[in-house]
Amino acid sequence: MNKLYYGDNLEILRKYIPDNSVDLIYLDPPFNSKADYNVIFREENGKKPISQIKAFSDFWHWDEEAQKTYQELLANPKVPEKLKKLIVAFENFLGHNDMMAYLVMMAIRLVELHRVLKDTGSLYLHCDPTASHYIKLVLDAIFGENNFRNEIIWRIGWVSGYKTRKIGWIRNHDVILYYTKSSNYTFNKIYIPYPENYVRRDGKKPTSEGIPIEDTWNCSSADILDSIMIKSFSKEKLGFPTQKPVALLERIIKASSNEGDIVLDPFCGCGTALDAAEKLHRQWIGIDITHIAIHVIKKRLTEKYPDVKFEVIGEPKDLESAKELARQDRFQFQLWALSLIEATPSEKKIADEGIDGVLYHSWLNKNYYGIIQVKSGHVGPKDIRDFKGTMKRENADYGIFITLEEPTEAMKKEAISEGYFDTEYEQKIPRIQIFTIEQLLNGENPKYPAPRNRYNVAEREKREGKKSTQKIIDDIE
Repeated sequence: MNKLYYGDNLEILRKYIPDNSVDLIYLDPPFNSKADYNVIFREENGKKPISQIKAFSDFWHWDEEAQKTYQELLANPKVPEKLKKLIVAFENFLGHNDMMAYLVMMAIRLVELHRVLKDTGSLYLHCDPTASHYIKLVLDAIFGENNFRNEIIWRIGWVSGYKTRKIGWIRNHDVILYYTKSSNYTFNKIYIPYPENYVRRDGKKPTSEGIPIEDTWNCSSADILDSIMIKSFSKEKLGFPTQKPVALLERIIKASSNEGDIVLDPFCGCGTALDAAEKLHRQWIGIDITHIAIHVIKKRLTEKYPDVKFEVIGEPKDLESAKELARQDRFQFQLWALSLIEATPSEKKIADEGIDGVLYHSWLNKNYYGIIQVKSGHVGPKDIRDFKGTMKRENADYGIFITLEEPTEAMKKEAISEGYFDTEYEQKIPRIQIFTIEQLLNGENPKYPAPRNRYNVAEREKREGKKSTQKIIDDIE
């Protein structure tokens, strides 16, 4: 069965993924680009996004964890000796800097990815010039330089806007490093159809299947494979700044796997590789360390493929595991709790200004605005009184208060005192609804003033003429 894992991919690989079990690995890991990457939430009507929340930081620092991982690489008998020598050479050359921390993090994971790959399997690693030259040496040390197949150049597309102002040559491509585990590997050659009226040099019609695709992609009018990030109105966009087009993953999956094979993406983000694998009738495994990603993927796949079947592992399924997540990471707990009611996370972290999430509904030409607060600690009536003040300040139509603890009777009375309102869709909606995590896990749902959006990973709508303080730059750096 298809599986979606929440957690650190190193731990997931070691705990759950057997040796020699995966046919194809695609990974688009962080590039050590020294940037924060935000998920941008969009409305269904395609209005320009104004709300975003940090998905991950692509910053790496030499710290205690990096030192520990470095020592593990050198001490582990399963790590190839060539890789150990290379890591030591990197240390001598780079010292204990951010790049060294990044390479150590990637190296230990690539060792595990090599372990789970079948002897006939392939790995495609998507990267940019920031660290691709170092990563290629790491892959050579793990897979063997004889198993390097291609350096694929993917041209991103046309150049416009902010990028054109750069002094010097404008970078307009990513690199995809292609390795196999052995010389006996799956590869299905892909062809581009001949243009209409195409003839060979001798004037005769061609007899082959088409023009074979080279290791430079999107470099001719016959091979259009632009990044969706340069397309302002791409319907594929889910708000992830590093999202790749499905067509790119379809090409890789078609070439290096067959129907029924298992595709693994250990940095699956918004799930493009899983989407393409499902479309092409492959089995798949996805891993990500944020609940934003897990929520987006679940919605994406179930909306696009109503009959899809998959298991989510690592996400809380009962009260005790929810409490454990809250103890480990309050912010990830908050994001997970918001996903239970399909709410959009707030731009600000953890109860900043009293808003953790928002809900927008439209019904019969009326718009409704709801705010959500999530509490993982002790709660009391003061929290509800404060929530009332936040609702009044934000001019919210209703509020949902989610708590890990059971609410007190005083809290319930305080919420009831805020009253009810009616809509054409639902009658007698409490202005404040209190729900426990246990209730939500048991399938109880709040009352809404309108049907919930089909896609609720949505952008916060402009209200009262307010403008975002976040600057969205569409150009790919």
